[in-house]
Amino acid sequence: MLEWFKILFTPTDEPEMTQALIVLFLAISVGFFVGKIKIGSVSLGVSAVMFVGLFLGHLGYSMDAELIQFVREFGLILFVYGIGIQVGPSFFSSFKKEGLIFNALGVGTVFLGGIITYLIHLLANVKIENAVGLMSGSVTNTPGLGAAKSTLIEIQKQLNLPSDHFSDPAIAYAITYPVGVFGIILIIILAKNFLRIDLSKEAVMLNEKNKDSENKIVRQKCRVTKPEVIGKTIKQVFKEFHIENVIISRQKQSGTKVVYSPSIESIIKEKDVLMVVAKQKDIDAFINIVGKVSTDLFIESEDDVTTKILSVTKKTATHKTLAQLDLYNQYDVRVTRVIRSGLEILAQPSLELYYGDTLMVVGDKHAIHEAEKIIGNSKKILLEPDFLSLFGGLIFGVIIGSIPILIPSLPVPLKLGLAAGPLLAALFISRYGGVGVIHSYINNGAIHFMKDFGICLFFAAVGIKAGHGFYDNFIANNGMMWIYYGCYITFIPLTILVLISRFVFKLNFYQMVGIMSGSYTDPAALAFSTKYLDSDIPNQSYATVYPLVTISRILVAQLLILLFTS
Repeated sequence: MLEWFKILFTPTDEPEMTQALIVLFLAISVGFFVGKIKIGSVSLGVSAVMFVGLFLGHLGYSMDAELIQFVREFGLILFVYGIGIQVGPSFFSSFKKEGLIFNALGVGTVFLGGIITYLIHLLANVKIENAVGLMSGSVTNTPGLGAAKSTLIEIQKQLNLPSDHFSDPAIAYAITYPVGVFGIILIIILAKNFLRIDLSKEAVMLNEKNKDSENKIVRQKCRVTKPEVIGKTIKQVFKEFHIENVIISRQKQSGTKVVYSPSIESIIKEKDVLMVVAKQKDIDAFINIVGKVSTDLFIESEDDVTTKILSVTKKTATHKTLAQLDLYNQYDVRVTRVIRSGLEILAQPSLELYYGDTLMVVGDKHAIHEAEKIIGNSKKILLEPDFLSLFGGLIFGVIIGSIPILIPSLPVPLKLGLAAGPLLAALFISRYGGVGVIHSYINNGAIHFMKDFGICLFFAAVGIKAGHGFYDNFIANNGMMWIYYGCYITFIPLTILVLISRFVFKLNFYQMVGIMSGSYTDPAALAFSTKYLDSDIPNQSYATVYPLVTISRILVAQLLILLFTS
């Protein structure tokens, strides 16, 4: 009577679709549960899905070869596209600060790991596909493994090789993955102790260092006292004293309680109180020119002028500059700042608005209501998924990843593949707000779901496939030696990264830890470091290096396969 139930859960070499789906869902659900179990302050997180998949594969559960390939590739595409959309804006803006140094260190670590991998292949006689699996596992880099597997499949098709001609790099990846997870955590702890890091001192030094380069947009009140500016228009003062990147959102004359949003032709009078919006260093310079800091409370009143947050959801505002919208002259509404992907941007006239941007506006309630008709501000629309943009972006990424790059002496053309292609597309789309009808806005909840769902699909598919014969392969290939080789790939580049970061570039320890985690694309290490250091500072340098490091690891994995497969 329960024969149907037995069929669903009995391992077989040719499972029905229903059993394949149950195995996939089982790997993900149990993996999530196991990933929450902590050893000290460390947990495997979502990577536990792969180990549960390995166990299920070892027990004999399987999926159709084409289905498992689809699940693996689709999961990888969702994961890297979500990463690109999330970190795109901060990635490009970081190059204006220390991003070049951070990325040089990260990419240098990648190529050093590639050289060590080649030496292991050459000196230890490890097949190159297994060596690349060792490298990807030792640095916990999932897209690199995906790129390696895709390249092997491409070579098999081009050269008409049997499907079992190459070893599965996922087995070596699974064996060395724990080395990568726990190895970087060990290096973080050892670096802190051996370098005798005083965390409180490091935090103070970083704050002092960032004072001059602080990008946060703030507002401050000032009172006009300098005779040099009294009686002049705001436009004249800005031009005469070469004031840039400053917005005056409110003005109140002395002896009154009336607050209004001034135009550039508004006249500045003695003892006027101004609300200034800009970066702190620009505000300080402006106040030094016009007068002094004010403690006036009436200028913050919402009776005459109010502040409201509007979201760009209408085509009438999308890809228009603030100057083109001209909200002040049309509706007497001033935009003071724009928030995009968590970044605050000063509202300059030349700033182009993207779908999903958040505007901070100042004006009277009726005027803001009228401006809202142009901007949109539909919270409901922002919550609804825009599948045209999402899947249009994925198509764009797949096309980029499929472009063949012909390089002499390589057996097949080099391709960015289904890992780097969608990542580059997402970075490009998030940087420019969209391409045609494809826009970059995806709400945070959807991005986190897409990333986690994608990586779960990938890990489950990789684990289930690699689980078949995993134990036999571990014994046959002397898995303990693979772990030993993996330690070289994990520890040597990290140690050199620590030494160069600290003694050559004098980087702050908080930043260095973020670069270490980002160079190994290791979210588990990042989560550990933020708790261990009790700070979110490592997140910034992690996000700075992650995209370029990911692309580099994909290319290094592909090149090793293409150059040295036999």
